[in-house]
Amino acid sequence: MSEPSPVISTDPAPAVDEAYWSAIAAATAIRTGRISSREYLEHLLDRIERLNPPLSAVVTLDVERARREADAADRAIAEGGELGPLHGVAMTIKDSFQTIGMRTTSGAPELSGHVPEVDAVPVARLRAAGAVVFGKTNLPIYAGDTQSYNEVFGQTNNPWNLERTPGGSSGGSAAALATGLTPFELGSDIGGSIRGPASTCGVFGHKPSYGIVPALGQIPGPPGTLTQADIAVAGPMARTVEDLELGLDILAGPDEWHAPGYRLDLPPPRHEDISDYRVAVWFDEDSCPIDDRVRERLEAAAETLEATGATVDRAARPDFTFDYATRVFGQLLGAAMCGGFSHQEIEELAVRGLREEEEGALAARWASQRHRAWLSANERRLQMRRKWHEFFKEWDAVLLPSLPTTAIPHDHSEPMGARRITVNGEERAYGEQTLWVGLTGVAYLPATVIPAGAAADGLPVGLQIAGPFLEDRTTLDLARRLSDRIGGFERPPGY
Repeated sequence: MSEPSPVISTDPAPAVDEAYWSAIAAATAIRTGRISSREYLEHLLDRIERLNPPLSAVVTLDVERARREADAADRAIAEGGELGPLHGVAMTIKDSFQTIGMRTTSGAPELSGHVPEVDAVPVARLRAAGAVVFGKTNLPIYAGDTQSYNEVFGQTNNPWNLERTPGGSSGGSAAALATGLTPFELGSDIGGSIRGPASTCGVFGHKPSYGIVPALGQIPGPPGTLTQADIAVAGPMARTVEDLELGLDILAGPDEWHAPGYRLDLPPPRHEDISDYRVAVWFDEDSCPIDDRVRERLEAAAETLEATGATVDRAARPDFTFDYATRVFGQLLGAAMCGGFSHQEIEELAVRGLREEEEGALAARWASQRHRAWLSANERRLQMRRKWHEFFKEWDAVLLPSLPTTAIPHDHSEPMGARRITVNGEERAYGEQTLWVGLTGVAYLPATVIPAGAAADGLPVGLQIAGPFLEDRTTLDLARRLSDRIGGFERPPGY
């Protein structure tokens, strides 16, 4: 993929608070002299000082270094230097991605003093595009929960309701975006860690097709790990689809091992008009029902799409069941999540997995499965990918829930598997929060989340738009066109 050129906003002087400029608008304002990089940075730092304490979204700052980099960005403009598409734009990064010279903990006490000597690959690509990285955002320990809290930095709260979680694991990222503390974020997603927080905080997120964004330098695994975990991706989070598109342009491309011989050339969107899209709608599953308040917003979005003239079908499905797909997802996710475990920990999980009556026994069995069991699950995954491929010959995209509910109340009780969520007044398994996102994640599909408005409880709802493998530009294009018609990002009250 060729280097992205600077994107010039069509609005050279956005009529909103600078904190809520898109990343593209901020880059344009800095490049054209409306605001300096240093002034923009200071504006965000001031907001963090005033607004972050009750949120605890931003957990590490490197102010002096950021000021030096912002000043250097301003000098480059004055000197007529070459400018990247994010030149001088201050931003934060999820604390699972290593940042050179800036503490990176992944929420783990044993890494509370870890200061990397290299950037994670996605971070390096954002810096090369001109971004000024000034802070880190909170997450659960080792990015392993659908809430964002840890022993190092404590709990991050949802700006729409401080008694609720912003989701996880990119919860700090989503909360910071929603409150104008950063214009752009780098998230990661293995079980909905971009898509869930984007939904609960009312922002945009894109889970790329697996493998197109190198994630080397993310924790877990331990610092120095060279393996990219199965299912896991790095991707952009923002307040506009245009910023997601720019972020994907910057982040995607072969890693240094493949760059000598490989190039990434993602196909363009399938259509030029929203009315030409053929879209399946998949909102119903008895084994993972969604709350009626969520359904109301999702159905409204689907009806809006239908009103544009797009072909919308509520019965079209790939040739496998939801339950089959999510079971394969659970088995492969269990293996992917334990890559950094010790031999003793794996053996202990194997023993737990034999105790059928014990809470979490199935997850323990998946985490400790033999390689031959993983190979069987992987073959089932590949068969599903083939069936998705056939499905997308007739359909361009599928609309899905991101989560069964709006943001849930904080619940840090252990064991995690015993926690419950409430759907239409009924207690359901905590793990159901990962099933709708796992349906697409296990098959490596791209998926874009857009805000679908606030539910009757006043909390945001996100709509997941999934599409064919490597056709990220199709899900992003449909997301942009539909978002333009249903309202887009809204500020949380008080911010």
